[in-house]
Amino acid sequence: MKISIITATYNSEATLRDTLRSLETQTYSDIEYIIIDGASKDKTLTLVDANCTRVSKVISESDKGIYDALNKGISLATGDVIGFLHSDDLLASDMVISDIANTFSTTDCDAVYGDLEYVMKDDTNKRVRLWESGVFDRKKMHFGWMPPHPSFYMKRSCYEKFGNFSLEYRISADYDSIVRFILKHQISVAYIPKVLVKMRVGGISNRSLSCMLCKSIEDVRVMKKYGIIWPLALVYKNFSKLPQFIKK
Repeated sequence: MKISIITATYNSEATLRDTLRSLETQTYSDIEYIIIDGASKDKTLTLVDANCTRVSKVISESDKGIYDALNKGISLATGDVIGFLHSDDLLASDMVISDIANTFSTTDCDAVYGDLEYVMKDDTNKRVRLWESGVFDRKKMHFGWMPPHPSFYMKRSCYEKFGNFSLEYRISADYDSIVRFILKHQISVAYIPKVLVKMRVGGISNRSLSCMLCKSIEDVRVMKKYGIIWPLALVYKNFSKLPQFIKK
């Protein structure tokens, strides 16, 4: 089983080295690693050459944002399964992709996901919060739940059938896509009960009050689009995050 992993970059030299090294050390051999760069002006592309020997394809050109870049990556991917490794994230262990491939093989599911650990921007060994996403239950989608997108890997055939990221959304295109796949098209999903990805805090969705407001507005648009009762789902979606800050 070939696993295609896509990283979108733009002036990512501050964090990309950790991302690349976490991919480099994966024990799983059949990985297609695609980097879509938005015409970076810093040392991003130099870091790619110096820190990862497993890169299959690199595209560097201007784009319309991260979801446009990820769509480009999907169109280039040839793997059986597609996942995303953002340029400020890192795989939590060298067995992550092996665990994902094994889960696909043993369950014959359409998609898998796991847990997500938020870490300090300057020290990825310091946990800020832990997102234990829990065993899959499709009904939870009606309450605003979603699998952590950085841990979400899906068969390429599903992207071909059900579409890529919608560029209508600046922040919530990942939420829109997962609701579309899981609720509208009823794909089969399996849960891996371990941390798959470490994510640095300070991403676009929680970078500022205006970004958080924008995300909530876009989330409501997604909920209305798919018939989710948005006042209930939005409250649950936000308040359910509070236990993640209790250190375990």
